[in-house]
Amino acid sequence: MPDIGESLREARMRARIDISEIEAQTKIRAKYLRALENEEWDLLPGPTYVKSFLRTYAEALDLDAKLLVDEYKLRHEHLSEVELQPISAAAPGRERRRQKPILPPWFFVAVIIGGLVFALYLLGNAGDGEPEQSATPPQVQTQTETTRRPAATPPPAPPRRPRTVRLRIEATGPVNVCLKAGDRTLINGQTLEAGQRTPTFRSRRFRLTLGNNAARLRINGRTRSVAASSDPIGLEITPRRGRQPLSADERPICRP
Repeated sequence: MPDIGESLREARMRARIDISEIEAQTKIRAKYLRALENEEWDLLPGPTYVKSFLRTYAEALDLDAKLLVDEYKLRHEHLSEVELQPISAAAPGRERRRQKPILPPWFFVAVIIGGLVFALYLLGNAGDGEPEQSATPPQVQTQTETTRRPAATPPPAPPRRPRTVRLRIEATGPVNVCLKAGDRTLINGQTLEAGQRTPTFRSRRFRLTLGNNAARLRINGRTRSVAASSDPIGLEITPRRGRQPLSADERPICRP
């Protein structure tokens, strides 16, 4: 298996994601993310943080987090020096002191004798009279009280929305593409021919201008068609709202 840091770096470069975007998404400081990519484990707070950061970083890049964490444990996680030290025997020359009993022996004898005297007293008073009957009638439990109600099943938790969008454009014919993510220009007015496709980009917000509808959008693994239009088509794509049309003033403009 390739090195852990090399796998992380190559996955991030293939997706064309800047380290600052991963920092904003995972809430892990950029210096720790670079330390993971460079396998500089001494710069990280400790093995527990390393495994937590590694798992979060791998999930953000759609990698197998368990595989990377297991690889880290196999290569770099060892028993501490304290765990490796043998159990030390008692220091020579020290004798164990005998612990004196807290209570003297005669105390227990007195307790036993007192208990016997009290038991004889109760037996002597048991035949003096008949036991009193309780004036309160026994309570009868109804069927409703004894029947257990089944516990209510909690409603299922709503599915979590992704925080970022994965986008790939597939051309079905000649189409001019202008794609921006935040302030970055990912495709600067390039014309794609039929059958061409872009890499898969990842961002929290995309703004897209297509010269026509000769394209399919692959959003988070699902293929979406583009409605026909005689004018250029502008779209905004976010995790929360999905695809939203943009007016002519809002469409991104690329100047190759």
